Amino acid sequence: LAQGFSRPARSTHPISSLSRAMSTVPAADLSKEQKDELVCTYAALILHDDGAEVTPQAMANLIKAANCTVESYWPMLMAKMINSVGMEALIKMGSGAGGGGGGGG
Repeated sequence: LAQGFSRPARSTHPISSLSRAMSTVPAADLSKEQKDELVCTYAALILHDDGAEVTPQAMANLIKAANCTVESYWPMLMAKMINSVGMEALIKMGSGAGGGGGGGG
């Protein structure tokens, strides 16, 4: 790890465990479905970070602009999930963020 950075506490949340496991796999070793999901995840994060609405069309446009392709149902599924659960909640689930206990004195 870079100097000054510490490893975050491990989460027992299943999504966090899956994310951690997938992050160690080279992109070339992912299945087509996993690559599609990853591309849509990045597109959604970019849109969210830019303050844009996460819609299937916006995701598809960004994916196309990046010279990537995904199965046509992926942007719709991801946008529906994001708009029903909320991007902030999904980011917290995927990051393992859960708030730690107070420090002892």
